[in-house]
Parts: sequence; structure tokens; C-alpha cells
Amino acid sequence: MTGDDPLRATAVENLTELDAHVELKNLADEIAEHDRRYHRDDDPAIADAEYDALRQRNTAIEQRFPHLERPDSPSKSVGATVAQGFRKVTHAVPMLSLGNAFEDEDVQEFLTRIRRFLSLDEDEPVEIVAEPKIDGLSVSLRYEKGKFVRGATRGDGTTGEDITANLRTLDGVPKEISGEVPDVLEVRGEVYMRKDDFAALNQRQQENGAKVFANPRNAAAGSLRQLDTAVTAARPLSLFAYAWGEISAPLAETHAGFIERLKGWGFPVNPETRLCASIEEILEHYTRINEGRAGLPYDIDGMVYKVNRLDWQERLGFVSRAPRWAIAHKFPAEKVQTMLKAISIQVGRTGSLTPVADLEPVTVGGVVVSRATLHNEDEIARKDVRVGDTVIVQRAGDVIPQVVETIMDKRPADSRPYVFPETCPECDSHAVREEGEAARRCTGGLICPAQAVERLKHFVSRNAFDIEGLGGKHIEAFWTDGLIKTPADIFRLDGHREAIAEREGWGGKSADNLVAALDDKKTIPLDRFIYALGIRQIGTATARLLAKQYGSLGGWMEAMDQAQDRESESYQDLTNIDGIGPSMAEDLLAFFEEPHNRDVLADLAALLTVEDFVAPDTGSSPVAGKTVVFTGTLETMSRGEAKARAEALGAKVAGSVSKKTDYVVAGPGAGSKAKKAEELGVTTLSEEDWLALVGQA
Repeated sequence: MTGDDPLRATAVENLTELDAHVELKNLADEIAEHDRRYHRDDDPAIADAEYDALRQRNTAIEQRFPHLERPDSPSKSVGATVAQGFRKVTHAVPMLSLGNAFEDEDVQEFLTRIRRFLSLDEDEPVEIVAEPKIDGLSVSLRYEKGKFVRGATRGDGTTGEDITANLRTLDGVPKEISGEVPDVLEVRGEVYMRKDDFAALNQRQQENGAKVFANPRNAAAGSLRQLDTAVTAARPLSLFAYAWGEISAPLAETHAGFIERLKGWGFPVNPETRLCASIEEILEHYTRINEGRAGLPYDIDGMVYKVNRLDWQERLGFVSRAPRWAIAHKFPAEKVQTMLKAISIQVGRTGSLTPVADLEPVTVGGVVVSRATLHNEDEIARKDVRVGDTVIVQRAGDVIPQVVETIMDKRPADSRPYVFPETCPECDSHAVREEGEAARRCTGGLICPAQAVERLKHFVSRNAFDIEGLGGKHIEAFWTDGLIKTPADIFRLDGHREAIAEREGWGGKSADNLVAALDDKKTIPLDRFIYALGIRQIGTATARLLAKQYGSLGGWMEAMDQAQDRESESYQDLTNIDGIGPSMAEDLLAFFEEPHNRDVLADLAALLTVEDFVAPDTGSSPVAGKTVVFTGTLETMSRGEAKARAEALGAKVAGSVSKKTDYVVAGPGAGSKAKKAEELGVTTLSEEDWLALVGQA
């Protein structure tokens, strides 16, 4: 993706459902490539701020459309697969990454989430260990009976590279530790290169005509991942230890206590680590480190905050690729000035018109930027952004560069306010703005080429049919030449095999491969099929919920027909699925109300085999497949914690009570839901009963 990509230039709040589908795929692909270059090849193509912005945009889209979260989402992955030449090491405890905070408010929200999840009183102190976030290479060091036996890189978080011999060359890695040491102890930390050592290394490299490293992080990673141990031994590498993985016995009651044990065993720990008792102390420490980081002997790109109590860490657990009990607070993004040369309009897959600033190219955070989002017409008016203005651009919290403000004293005398178009630049149809919506949308529907092509691109995207050899450019070309107009036409391309073989860039072999790929994808799981249809607000997670609820394509279609009656039991069943509210239900039913959509479904059903949903094996869980509703105040855990535990055991958590509900878990203050459960004869459990049922009493 580049700064000129029209979809990437769309603000998160202006993304349509279909836009978000494609953008999340683009981000997954792009971040995976950057992970490979950074973690495996030690050759990053973008600056850290740019990479953080990519991940932040992915997170922002998933937060706005939680049902769209992809199986291969960057929020679920860490690092990259291991390279050739190193033996693989499977981490007994995954080496996860961290969520990011960019503003002080994000840190406050992090603390609020902790209190809410643990159901803590407002006056209950929450101590946080704050430590600098070192810009190096994450490693694990395994000790058995006090002796260092194996070292590994993070890799993809599950599998790393065995670099034991190289780590033995570091002075900061104890070869043996004594005292009260667990039989199995895995210490985790960051290998880095000091700034002065980096400068000296690059000078030697230059003098010897060898590779000059771009920054200390690259130098450290490249030095540690050498097949020739002698090269590593000659490089000035250092270590900071800060965490643990697999252990055979408890280490401490607090994270601060664990840090003290590390120091006692001879591991180097960061001297700027502080125990903070309040948000004020946390932010004060952050400000002090940020202001003085230029004088630190090593590179850092933020601070890491961890809940101090280890029993709380255990209760908080993990979500996706990150722990709930820790977060990285990044330092502020760079801001620069440049000229806004023009404002262009990009059309999304559901017709949303998004304004984009065409800029005089400028470097922001190590990346040349030529476009920036203007979000929507209200934002243009609020900031009074005009063509010819000198503007401030930043990259913070969103991969798309943002126009922050206009420098008024540099505005040309003849400038005029920007007038937002009322027609679509792609098809000239009217562009209307519905009441309560920020975006103006093209009314052209499928006659608008921007919408028709993007819908077909979504159909073949990775989490949909994932047809190898049929990318976005091919879809555009086939659509333009009339080879495809509907999703089912894609599976009729085998009838155009000869014509495709003669097209520029194809050939007989490529055409044969495409025909084989199409044939291979004529059988597809129900959830992927639902997702591929591109129904507004229906992402991968929601598609799976629907597949799980209705089981088969026929069952789903029949239920949607019956749910057209908003007073029916089928409609109640649909809206009672946890995560599907009235708005999403209306988009689903609107899709089925359109005759041309029904035609598309019938056409596809005649060509394809859509497999019934098969639920995963949840073993001996007593609540697997049961529908559970939580109501009232829970005393030993928050509702979020209770829901997470129930779903992990295979239960379906619903938001309201119906005759299909199996259990209602009612705490103090339970109201209408408990009353309805009684009326319907649904089993009602106390919190104590529930914990006993699931074996957690």
C-alpha cells in the first residue's frame, strides 16, 4: 500500500462495511510483509512510527467493526515465521506483543478497563510497573536447574529460531544462575545495541566496505541472527531482561518483585523502571523519559505499563495477540508543514465519497507522503481547509496522514472555501447524505463502476473465496472487458480459458492455473460464503456467528426469509445472537429483500457446494453449545470476564432471554431478564451455581 491508495486515504470513521472488509485484508497482507522484513530479515522497509500507524489503523477498524475481525488479523499475530538456516523452537508459552496507547486518554482507558474487568472499587489502588520500551530484538532464555540451555527469537510468537550459541556470546546473558531458582525458568528480554556502539560498528563497517546498518535495532537483530557465531561475538550487543515465559514454580507476587529477583540472579534490568501508584505518576514518568530520551544510551520508542499484581495479571489474561494487563505508550508522532495542492474525491464500495488532500510531497516519520485524509465534508468545513493552504500533517493513530490544521497566515489572498460535490465523480449519479450520517453516498449502486468492481474484489479476497491468481487488477480487467459482472460469473471464467490465455501477462499455464483454482474453490465453508457476499456490517466473526447459529445455507436463507416479519420468533432469534443488534439485523434482512441479491444467491448455489457449519470440539465442557445470559451484578468477576470464560468453554452468550436460552446467570439486581427466565421456565443459576457448573468454584 502507498500513500496514493484511495482506500487507505479514507478515514476510519468514513469506511463503509465493504471498504472495511478490503482494507483489513490489505492491512493484514501489508503488516505480514513488514513483520517478515523486520523480525525475520532484519531489513524493515518503513519507520517504526509508520508500522505502528498501520497496526493502529487495523485496530481502529476492528474496534468500529468488531464483527469483521479476520482469522489472520495482525491483532492476532506476532512477528514472522522463522528463516531458513535456524532450527525451530516452539515456545511453551507464546511470546505475545502489546496493544498501543498514543494519547494520555488511552492510558486512562487502559486503567479503566482493568478496573472494570476485575470489578474493582474506585478507591482500590492499581499499581503499575512502567519501563522504557527498548527498540531491539525480543529473545527468550531457558534455564534448567540454573543452567542456560537454550535461547530463541520471538519468531511468529509461537515458533522462534534457536540462537543459543549466539546468545552465549553476550556478556549480559548469565550462563548459570544460583540461589533459589525454579527447575525450569524462561527469562525474556530485549537484545539491543547502544548508540555509541552502533556508531563505532558502522564506522568499522564503512572502513571495511561492508554493509552499513540503518539504525541500532537493525544492527542488533542482524548481529544476533548470524549463522557464524564469531560474527555475533564480535558485535557489541547488550540485554535488558523484563519478563518470563515457562516456569516450574512461582517467581513472586508482583512484577516489581520479579524484577528484583532478576537483578539478584545477575540479569541486567532497565534502571528507568518505576513502580507507579496512580495515573499521575505514570504520565509524569512518561513525560520525563520522553523529554530525556535523546540522552539515553539506547533507543526507545515509548513506555510499557504492566499491572504489578501477578494474580491480577492471571485473571486479566489475554485478548488476541496481547495481554489485557499491559500496554505500550508510544511517543508522539512527527508533524510537518506542506502545501495542499488539490482535493480529490474517492468512492468506496458502498458509494461513500471521501475527500483526500493531494499534497506537495513531504517526509513524515521517515515516509514520503503525498496524500492525506480529510475525513468528510464536515471536517473540511470545521477546519476550513482550502486548496492552496499550507497545512500541518501528522501520522498518529492512523496510517493515513492526517491534515491537522491550516496555517492561516500563509493562506493565499484569493482562496475560496471548498464546495463538496453533490454528484459521484465515477458515474455522475446523485450523491446524497442521509440524516445522522457523516458520509455522502453515491446512489448509483451497481451501475457505479467503483462499487461494482470493489464488491467483486471482496468476493475473491483472502477470508472469502481466496482464489489464487485472481487479484484486484485481474478483477478490474475482466470486469472492464465484460467477462464478469456478477460473483457467479467468476466461476464461469473456465469457459473463457482460451481468451484469458491470450491476454497480456497471462499465457496457457496461467490460464490453466486459474481454472484449477476456480474448480478448487467451488466447495466452501458456510461462514466464508456468507462473508464473501459483502453484506454491510457482516464481517468474518459475524459470518461465523451466523453459520454457527443456522448450520447450513438453506437453514440460514429460510431463517432470513422468516425474519422479514419483525414480530416473528425468527427475528427475535436473529437479534438475540450476541454481537448482532437491530442495525446489523436490518442490513442482513435488507440484503435478502433485494431480488437481485436473491438471484445472486440462487446462481451461486447452483454452481457451488456450500459446506454446513461444523462446530469445534469443546471436549467435556458442560456448557458447550448452551446459550447463556448473564444479568445483574456479578460479585467475583465482571461480566466481561464471565462472558470470556463462558465462550472459551464453548457456550453461546446471548443478550436477551428467549425460550431457546439454556441458562440465565443472575446476580444481585437482576431485573426483567430474570423475570422472563422464570416465565419461560429457563434454568436460573446464581453466580456460585454457575462457577460450580463450569468447575471454577
